[in-house]
Amino acid sequence: MDNESLVLDKPRSPRRPAARRSNFELYSWLFMRISGLALVILVLGHLFIMNILDGGVHRLNFGFIAGRWSSPFWQFWDLAMLWLAQIHGGNGLRTIIDDYARKDTTRFWLKILLCVAMVVILFVGTLVIFTFDPNIPSS
Repeated sequence: MDNESLVLDKPRSPRRPAARRSNFELYSWLFMRISGLALVILVLGHLFIMNILDGGVHRLNFGFIAGRWSSPFWQFWDLAMLWLAQIHGGNGLRTIIDDYARKDTTRFWLKILLCVAMVVILFVGTLVIFTFDPNIPSS
């Protein structure tokens, strides 16, 4: 055998340097696992405290929520639950949009709509938690 018969042809398409890749998908995947674990703890704690402890749902009223949100601990608990659930769910929907939207323009506009909805919900939810007034006058 001579060496010339083992020579491969040059590739038809020129090799391009690998595009700079970000680790966004890796971080997104990791966030989903960590936030999911944190949400299980936060939500189960929330359900236990609100529905089972001290008489359950029968004690839930405006006064109970006012007393609960007078504590920074419970404000942070509910805020963490809101933010983690919203970002976790939004990230999941972003993945579904990437998987099922066929056209780039459809994918773009669905992601824009998702981002706008997430920002609005996070803004309004955070505003409610931090501006809640337990002393509103009754009509």
